Amino acid sequence: MIRKIIICLFVISCLSISAQENARFRKIDSLLIYLNHNNRFMGQLSIREGDDVVFEKAYGLPMAKKEEQPNKNTKYKIGSVTKTFTAVMIMQLIEEKRLKLDQTLSKFYPQIPNADKITINDLLRHRSGIVDYVNADSTTSMTASVGKKEMLAKIAAYKPLFAPNSKAEYSNSNYYLLGCIVEDITKTPYKDNLKTRIVDRLKLKNTYIVNNVDPKRNEAPSYTYKGEQWEAVPEWDMSLPFAAGSISSTANDLTTLLRGIFNGKLLKPTSVDEMTQLKESYGIGLVTFPFGERKFFGHTGGIEGYKSVVGYYPAEKLGISLIVNGDNYNRNDIMIGILSIYYKMPYTFPNLKTVKVDEKILKSYEGTYSSKEIPLKINIKVDKGQIIAQATGQGAFTLNAVSETEFVFDPAGVNMTFGQKTMVLKQGGMEIKFTKE
Repeated sequence: MIRKIIICLFVISCLSISAQENARFRKIDSLLIYLNHNNRFMGQLSIREGDDVVFEKAYGLPMAKKEEQPNKNTKYKIGSVTKTFTAVMIMQLIEEKRLKLDQTLSKFYPQIPNADKITINDLLRHRSGIVDYVNADSTTSMTASVGKKEMLAKIAAYKPLFAPNSKAEYSNSNYYLLGCIVEDITKTPYKDNLKTRIVDRLKLKNTYIVNNVDPKRNEAPSYTYKGEQWEAVPEWDMSLPFAAGSISSTANDLTTLLRGIFNGKLLKPTSVDEMTQLKESYGIGLVTFPFGERKFFGHTGGIEGYKSVVGYYPAEKLGISLIVNGDNYNRNDIMIGILSIYYKMPYTFPNLKTVKVDEKILKSYEGTYSSKEIPLKINIKVDKGQIIAQATGQGAFTLNAVSETEFVFDPAGVNMTFGQKTMVLKQGGMEIKFTKE
């Protein structure tokens, strides 16, 4: 009898824990449904604990028919998360002794300025000084096909931004060149290296390079919200981003990738240690995302109307990936909400009934604000009609307008009220006055 009671108590305890877990994931689902039904978000989420996917779901056009809705196998373009795949290939070639981190670019492309000083390590960590051909060159067409020879000539024509390894500055050119080096060494196209070196090893089912999205292949287009409706975003030609951003994948495959990096299925521990060593915020194909005391390793991406992020917290073997293909809300704010709910932290759903404020009024609030009460500065800038705030040493976050002078960031309970060169910050019962410098 006693043994039966103990067993019953154990079963009840397990059911209680399971109910709590289900409640947590139901709330995450409710948040994403809330954002989706209010035309703020479309996309896909995967949460992985070790080798087990504990949450997976996709969210499509709110008014679409059931058969037109995406699912866990729907593919999305992941933009610069591609760089993590490319970095893994390079580290594999180094392990195979076919390449060295300190090898210079001159062995492959001596026509690039400073090629005799730029190392493979510099390219991987964005320390080359080579101009970013995507974001810093207005002559680059995003929709025209471009050959490897033409792009290499374009990159070679740029004047260096700084001396190699003197500082870090993000550049897609670095990873375009790394993709070319992968092809040169292996004598095999990049897409084939992707398949044999990563996709096949991890048994990824939905990761490949695609140029034009086809819904018949369960590939989701990207959208932007204009007026009162979603509009499809014109597609780029994938020859342009190449090894810097041309892969399509799923949130599940991305969490599998990060798990595969950290559990030794793709690389030796020494290679992973090298990748996670940060230099001015950049590792090798990895950056970090702090959430409280936790530090996730991963990468972000943005291409056309897609925005993606994947992170892995080694201490808990937790992987999380969010891919957005309906961009009408700050991706970082969505991730804060998801992680807050996952870790059972206080979290209030955002107030989506915001006020549209004239751009001139928003611009008048731009600047750096300081206070005599606390040693903290807050930088305010305007991007795409929204105020972005960033405090010293902290991540940026988007404020929603509730009036022409009052703005809120609901996930953290932040309220900012602007005056003539002043700002009052309210949070957690505190009220702090700031002055624009």
